[in-house]
Amino acid sequence: MNSSEQRLTPTTTSASRRLRRARVMTSFTQRIVALALLATAITAFLTLYMPSVSRDSISASSNSTTIMGFVTRPEALVFANYSSVNASLPPPPTMMVMVRRERFIDNNATSGSGGGGGGEVKRTEPSRRREPAYWRMSPDDALKYARKEIENAPQIAEDPDLYSPLFKNVSAFKRSYELMERILKVYIYRDGKRPIFHSPELSGIYASEGWFMKLMEENRRFVTQEPQKAHLFYLPYSSRRLQTALYVPDSHDLKPLSIYLRDYVNWIAGKYPFWNRTRGTDHFLVACHDWGPYTTTAHEELCKNTIKALCNADTSEGIFIKGRDVSLPETIIRNPRKPLRYIGSGRLVSQRSILAFFAGNIHGRVRPVLLKYWDGKDPDMHIYGPLPARVSRRMTYIQHMKSSKYCICPMGYEVNSPRIVEAIYYECVPVIIADNFVLPFEEVLDWSAFSVVVAEKDIPNLKSILLGIPLRRYLKMHTCVKMLQKHFLWHPRPVKYDLFYMILHSIWFNRINQVQIEKEQ
Repeated sequence: MNSSEQRLTPTTTSASRRLRRARVMTSFTQRIVALALLATAITAFLTLYMPSVSRDSISASSNSTTIMGFVTRPEALVFANYSSVNASLPPPPTMMVMVRRERFIDNNATSGSGGGGGGEVKRTEPSRRREPAYWRMSPDDALKYARKEIENAPQIAEDPDLYSPLFKNVSAFKRSYELMERILKVYIYRDGKRPIFHSPELSGIYASEGWFMKLMEENRRFVTQEPQKAHLFYLPYSSRRLQTALYVPDSHDLKPLSIYLRDYVNWIAGKYPFWNRTRGTDHFLVACHDWGPYTTTAHEELCKNTIKALCNADTSEGIFIKGRDVSLPETIIRNPRKPLRYIGSGRLVSQRSILAFFAGNIHGRVRPVLLKYWDGKDPDMHIYGPLPARVSRRMTYIQHMKSSKYCICPMGYEVNSPRIVEAIYYECVPVIIADNFVLPFEEVLDWSAFSVVVAEKDIPNLKSILLGIPLRRYLKMHTCVKMLQKHFLWHPRPVKYDLFYMILHSIWFNRINQVQIEKEQ
């Protein structure tokens, strides 16, 4: 080895040692930073999701109390530890936000009675509602708490997810929906034989009950396996399946259907304590078949006490009880795998050349009168029985709805009609002709903002009523119909404020109102 190599060897060895030390320090720094971030994340979780633990355990005389191994004000501690390791590195973004929050509190701190620098400093916490530990409440106490919160809901000026003109009180609806998401637990009875129970029908005119059953039984957020924690109990039967299985064609005898459901309720009342505890007031069912209301009549408590979500929401028969029961929208599903496939947007107002449109089978008490006065009587009023082939060749049923300002939705045999939801899908303002019909979600929606309700006796004056609506008001109604669509859509996986959640919310909302009525009585 020559002299030059001898001189280079110590230098090379020294550089290698420094490089190894630097790598060790870098690795050590990264581990410290990771631990600091982990501590910050755990503390944030405790603060957000366990407010009762983190707040109730803090001593009023200490600003730095240890809880479960963590400091109650971790932002300063974590940031200090991080800076002591390597002051040259900037803090992670999450820490920077926490430091800014701490500085904001410090800058807005107020001194005590001593005035200047010698007084005691009071730190102001950010304004945030203190939510109770709902899971510790009994079901009854939770419902009473929710009722008070809804009655005193904070006013909201606007919300990116809700169009306020659609609602009677958007602030109360928003607060009620929030509480439903946080509180509500539903127990589903597993009893009952298929296909009448637990076997949803997902296509056709009565698909609403099937889609609700499917999505409710698949739900993990609201469904509980512990019935003692439940606020509502679901009777998962299908009125359509019951009709198909038990009704004898042309017999006009619905008694076997109601007896079958009566025996089922008596069975669960004898097997479980929950029905007898409230006489069925915290139980609910969802039925869209026209005969849904009549299947409940053989059991008095089922008919009078249970919350019934019904498409046939007719108050004149004494079965549907307004304020307790829920009007269920009737939706036609043609393809269960793609429930939104046949839903299309409508046209601009300027492209809607038809004043009013109706086509359908002629039955019930209203439709014959409608055709008597308007079938072929006026070129602005496209009123038909079944759409004639000569007409459909030029313009299909859906094209008619997309080209009309108003879509006439008369009752058939019963008060409900799927045309109401169809009109909403195609941005056509629905004109509802059905006396004694409680409109879907009437407890929260303001139907006067996006529909026209015409009394049956006023059918002869239908055109003059529609022409009497000012253009400015019609434009507002048309906008509301477009904004309303999201609340009447089925999704394979429920989306916030969609039809599944709107139905569940109305059941929840009416149960809360019933608690209030029980208290007043």
